Amino acid sequence: MPENENEDGWSDVAAEWSRLWGRAPEPVWREIEAAAGIQSGVKILDVGCGGGEFLVHARALGAEVAGVDPAAGMRAIAEARGLDVRDAGAEELPWPDATFDVVTAINALQFADDTFDALDEMARVLKPGGRIVIANWAERALSDLDAIELALSDDEPEPDGELRVAGGLEALLDEAGFTLVSSGVTAAQWYAADADELVRAVLLGEDESVMTELAPVVVEAAAHLRRGDGYELTNAYRWAVATAL
Repeated sequence: MPENENEDGWSDVAAEWSRLWGRAPEPVWREIEAAAGIQSGVKILDVGCGGGEFLVHARALGAEVAGVDPAAGMRAIAEARGLDVRDAGAEELPWPDATFDVVTAINALQFADDTFDALDEMARVLKPGGRIVIANWAERALSDLDAIELALSDDEPEPDGELRVAGGLEALLDEAGFTLVSSGVTAAQWYAADADELVRAVLLGEDESVMTELAPVVVEAAAHLRRGDGYELTNAYRWAVATAL
């Protein structure tokens, strides 16, 4: 993932991110569909929507979809897909109160400047009884990608953040005043066609010289994940669905 997590950093890698990682949480989307009641006619807002991959999925189910993302490069990809995506962060959503049936944040809430301000704003644009969906990477021990990234550093890994561990999302939503509907952890397989694609995905956002230097380390760390010419990684996501009061 890009070292620079601000808007410019994400814009710089938008096309590669969308191509390599945009659909990675797809198994989680299917879990969310049932728990959040995503179907024809439901109005959905995706916060931090990136290239709009989840919104395209929801639109195919008949939902009315919109998104926000502060990175111009990401918005350009989403707009090219015919999506209504606006320039905003999670703390200031440009819609009136009680507009949406479902508000989602998939691998996005961790980038909010203030987590509780973001959740309050998401609750504001939800209709009474509407559902909020938060999903993000699970703890490092459950993801092959994290194991590869750890091989690239000599430093001790930092502890998993509270949103990544068991019970973290549930506790956060409870503290923010939501009522939990369901939650879970979902494994998702991700495929790289060859070693070059694997390296570009793991080192997304790095200079070409850095990729060349670190490519052997990435390939060695992923050797046990090789399947023919490609690589198969299993990564885990935690998700939770809750209702607004």
